[in-house]
Amino acid sequence: MYPEEMVNPMRAELSDAGFEDLYTAGSVENAINKEGTTLLIINSVCGCAARNARPGAKMSLEGAKRPDQTVAVFAGVDKDAVDKAREFMLPFPPSSPCMALFKDGELVHMLERHHIEGRPAELIAENLQNAYNEYC
Repeated sequence: MYPEEMVNPMRAELSDAGFEDLYTAGSVENAINKEGTTLLIINSVCGCAARNARPGAKMSLEGAKRPDQTVAVFAGVDKDAVDKAREFMLPFPPSSPCMALFKDGELVHMLERHHIEGRPAELIAENLQNAYNEYC
């Protein structure tokens, strides 16, 4: 478990942009099962991938279409919430950071760590915006 003082600025980067922080398995289940579209991010302290994941996620919301709700859990901190989120992301293996778009509770688009790592925020945002154009 990472200390809160390390995680808080990284968590705030998304929550300040309107992402709802989820801390429990029940809150994850409720969010994903809502009607409409949900972008769920498994946030991470990993500098090599998360450094561009958070800005990419925020930039993705600047387009014409966007998910009905945006939520985040934090790997290494929100264990129960992350475990529940990963259940909904099967058959994809656990990775962090990662981003998943759900429509009416069904996983319709997934960005795993290897899709994020080494890519600029603009490409991450473009990938998500393409998914929003299709599903939102």
